[in-house]
Amino acid sequence: MNLTGELLIGQQAIKGSRDPIVAINPATGERLPTQFFGGTQEDVARACELAWSAFDGYRESSLEDRATFLESIADEIEAIGDALIDQAVTESGLPQARIQGERGRTCGQLRLFAKTVRAGEWLDVRIDPALPDRQPMPRVDLRQRHIALGPVAVFGASNFPLAFSVAGGDTASALAAGCPVVVKAHPAHPGTCELVGRAVQAAVKKCGLPEGVFSMLHDSSFEVGQALVADPRIKAGGFTGSRKGGLALLQIAQKRPEPIPFYAEMSSINPVFLLPAALKARGKALAESFVGSLNMGAGQFCTNPGLVIAIEGPDLDAFVEAASEVVKASVAQTMLTPGIHEAYDRGVSALAGNAKVHELARGPSGEGVNQCQAGLFMTTGEDLIADEALQAEIFGASSLIVACRDSAEVKRVAEALEGQLTATLQMDDADIDTASRLLPTLERKAGRVMANGWPTGVEVSHAMVHGGPFPATSDARSTSVGTAAIFRFLRPVCYQNLPDALLPEAMREGNPLKLRRLLDGERED
Repeated sequence: MNLTGELLIGQQAIKGSRDPIVAINPATGERLPTQFFGGTQEDVARACELAWSAFDGYRESSLEDRATFLESIADEIEAIGDALIDQAVTESGLPQARIQGERGRTCGQLRLFAKTVRAGEWLDVRIDPALPDRQPMPRVDLRQRHIALGPVAVFGASNFPLAFSVAGGDTASALAAGCPVVVKAHPAHPGTCELVGRAVQAAVKKCGLPEGVFSMLHDSSFEVGQALVADPRIKAGGFTGSRKGGLALLQIAQKRPEPIPFYAEMSSINPVFLLPAALKARGKALAESFVGSLNMGAGQFCTNPGLVIAIEGPDLDAFVEAASEVVKASVAQTMLTPGIHEAYDRGVSALAGNAKVHELARGPSGEGVNQCQAGLFMTTGEDLIADEALQAEIFGASSLIVACRDSAEVKRVAEALEGQLTATLQMDDADIDTASRLLPTLERKAGRVMANGWPTGVEVSHAMVHGGPFPATSDARSTSVGTAAIFRFLRPVCYQNLPDALLPEAMREGNPLKLRRLLDGERED
């Protein structure tokens, strides 16, 4: 499939008129040939107008039609074949196996949302029938369901060119909820975005849906992204990226005449607590698996273990020694973009230059451009609590070990942490009491608390939570991964005394959709 560098607005492909975006192969530094011209505020307005025109019809599409549409997107993505894999590898520097796995995850989550849509439980239908004879006051007929918020602006992420991009989790959950989507393509992988965008465009046409259900725009600067969030027809946003970028867009969303929810995933260092019994029993094995998690994908995961917390002593010393040796033997890996590599080097240099930090180990610098040199550093619990700069996220394979005097200081460190996507307990049975004292704090600090695993790797499932208190996300009440993500783009509506002919199918007498509704407080079979 040939790349054109065009904007996809509804069923049209239009050449942008702003400065061109040119992707760079991060493994070689080579500028790729296709130019992707940026859109304008007029292009944003056209995409948003189409999305708004499509909204009422699309949100009331049948559950079957919407599920089929999601499945069709997955089919169209798979039909691109190796061209998609090759393009994503070239634009990201990620290995082929990683991109193949990510394609599987992308299509898998689309099909999972299709199943969720068909089941209809997300509608959360509640019916309180009229009680005209109730004393002292009769009750009117009340029925509630969830409806879609409206068109959603989605911002693709740099580190997942498929699973968190054009047809990634934000898009899949918004479309599942009944919301048209306008995507701002990520400039690091514009060719990958075009291929996937055309797949979604084809699925819209194949399923006979209004063309405004999907559009995709390129942005040469910040004009398109800002205009997209500010457009009054956009009713919510989804973003994965830097804290600076997320907060700038969140501010626009909040300062609109009609503020809208903006779900930004921004910053997390994902603390790992090495509890005493586990550290003593299997410190070396923990060191090896920790560095394996740290180095996965050159550390370019929002769930990378950037902080390790333990009580000082011989067991921690042995862990540090073992982890340092593994870091020194780590192979340098290509980072996603020159900009990400430069930011990583700045972050590591700042950490190494902090008087309260001791450098433990650095991996090989590697040959070629944009290579991630792994880093391991150490500080004390007291210094971490005193210096907020030590909690800054370094996007890449760098981690800070925190040596605490005792379990009380471990608890104080946990309390001092910012909001996180994850918190991990490495523990044995003898650590249960210690873990139980930490758990209430970790529940308040993180969206996912795990035992005896590593935070890298997020299962797309019904129970997964990929979110957390600020600054991990802008709204701790939601998840961006898993089927519960659909609720970000829904709101409840109550219908009082409407005749059956006016009610949506999901709420009518006789339950024509065969949903498990809540009828007068009892779940229907």
